[in-house]
Amino acid sequence: MAGGGVVAGEVLLDLVREVSGSGIACGGGGNDVSFKKDCTDLVRRIALLTHLVEEINEFRLKCDGHSLPLDASAPDDVDSASSWYSDLVVALRAAKRLLLLAGNFRSKSSSDGATRRIASQFQSVTWKLEKALSSIPYDRFEVSEEVQEQVELVRSQLRRATERYGSLNLKTLSHALAQLLDEEIDQGQLGNRVVGSLIIQNNGCIDNEVTSKLGAVTESDGSESRGVNLIRYGSKRPGNSSDYSEACLANDIDADGQDNLATKSLEEIKKPDPIVIPDDFLCPISLELMRDPVIVATGQTYERSFIQRWIDSGNATCPKTQQKLENYTLTPNYVLRSLITQWCVKNNIEQPTGLTNGKIKKSDGSFRDVSGDIAAIQALVRKLSCRTVEERRNAAAEIRSLSKRSTDNRILIAESGAIPILVNLLTTEDVLTQENAVTSILNLSIYENNKGLIMLAGAIPSIVQVLRNGSMEARENAAATLFSLSLGDENKIIIGASGAIPALVELLQSGSTRGKKDAATALFNLCIYQGNKGRAVRAGIISALLKMLTDPSNCMVDEALTIMSVLASHHEAKVAIVKASTIPVLIDLLRTGLPRNKENATAILLALCKRDSDNLACISRLGAVIPLTELAKSGTERAKRKATSLLEHLRKLQQL
Repeated sequence: MAGGGVVAGEVLLDLVREVSGSGIACGGGGNDVSFKKDCTDLVRRIALLTHLVEEINEFRLKCDGHSLPLDASAPDDVDSASSWYSDLVVALRAAKRLLLLAGNFRSKSSSDGATRRIASQFQSVTWKLEKALSSIPYDRFEVSEEVQEQVELVRSQLRRATERYGSLNLKTLSHALAQLLDEEIDQGQLGNRVVGSLIIQNNGCIDNEVTSKLGAVTESDGSESRGVNLIRYGSKRPGNSSDYSEACLANDIDADGQDNLATKSLEEIKKPDPIVIPDDFLCPISLELMRDPVIVATGQTYERSFIQRWIDSGNATCPKTQQKLENYTLTPNYVLRSLITQWCVKNNIEQPTGLTNGKIKKSDGSFRDVSGDIAAIQALVRKLSCRTVEERRNAAAEIRSLSKRSTDNRILIAESGAIPILVNLLTTEDVLTQENAVTSILNLSIYENNKGLIMLAGAIPSIVQVLRNGSMEARENAAATLFSLSLGDENKIIIGASGAIPALVELLQSGSTRGKKDAATALFNLCIYQGNKGRAVRAGIISALLKMLTDPSNCMVDEALTIMSVLASHHEAKVAIVKASTIPVLIDLLRTGLPRNKENATAILLALCKRDSDNLACISRLGAVIPLTELAKSGTERAKRKATSLLEHLRKLQQL
């Protein structure tokens, strides 16, 4: 009954409000609350879900009995859809019980074992909550994009928190959850779901199977080709592939959105627990291992570059305590730096590369004195703010050249405070200065730690402005910069909301050959995030991709098919693809395309035809059976799998 859905929606809303509004995380106000910060963080994250639950509840009320219950779905998708509600209720109730337990926990009167159990339960609840949020059917409940983005930010925070608590094996996770989920859970309401049986899934808005691992962007001065190395699940390694399509297509992009990990056995999934970095070694701003820790006036310790940028941005308070800084002196924390070094050596971890006392650590462990380079770069950075256009232009050109040459230079330029100044130069009217500034930021972004500094400097709106109005070279490098910055999941959301996608689609349609490739690379990566797929469709990406597929002079068929295969799992994109009469083009590619083209064309057709008898009938009329049969026998492994599945759907259609 629909009324049951409304009641269920109210259950969710009540749970969220109880957790976020009851003050259960305060632990009675005592000072000896071991998990006070953990409780506060968990309450804050759950409170951010209020708008999501309210929108779901409003949708149920609006339907007024004309829709399926809250935890139901289409007949052939009941298992996956009914679980999200159960999982979310389970996670919220577990969080509520844990907060009551941890809020009154006192370390002085408890054993170390009890403390460890509470910590493991925080990880378990955090993990379970993130997984529950990953499978919410946004489209079914017409959840607004703004709320979707807010939920994705919460998921990102939960993922980081889970990593900080440390990785538990599946048995430990299941056991810890079972401790919290006792007889209070209404088994009837939760569909007799076996909570203790945990299956690794990924139905979230960041398509990790598509992403796998994203390698580093190749160095560029605006004249060399750029590429991306997309690597399967495993260790991350840098790549210099100049062939975008081969890099992207190295991944098994399943249009039906299923994570291959879900089908693996526990033996295949289990991996050694990763080493957990102690919280005291992480910068409170960047949440990264510190390499040059400094103490501010309040006694808090931060990574020098991040707290310096915080102060340079006009902030007069301590980021962690919000207390006013009596002075802006940054005192090196030599004791903590020594502890970090010892910890890195003990755990066989490569120590953070960066500037320390005028020296940079080399790959062989020795240090190189760069004090002379620092002085020269600082002088150059000062010239970026000179009054004359020519001096600023020359300084930006030199920064561009230096940032291309080496990682050491990228570190030193960022440490010298160049990034905020370069961001300001993005809006200059001088074309050459703008080109040099945006290319410098692109080169600096190759060094991972600089990505956070660029985002902290508020660079995205200015980069998007360059993408819209700059010279072709500036637009190309702006697109490449957005790709580089979008390697982080949270940055995908920020960039997508900035208006970058329509500008990238415009470059894809009307840019130079290299500009189109840069735009395609950026759009591919941004569209891994579910919320950006709708933006791309509304910006006209489908017509642009179709033109790339049908233009005989176009050499970007691989790129077009790769992006379309990522989009095809999105409802709005499916409608647009079919409406644009793309199906005949895809079937033609099944017959005449290269092996990789055939593979992606099959994956897209499978996504379009699943649960859609009209599209199935269409491809049958257009003669898809013969090329699909050939692919099922002699195609790539992925093409065989997709073709076989599509032929099975066609067989079932004929039996109706």
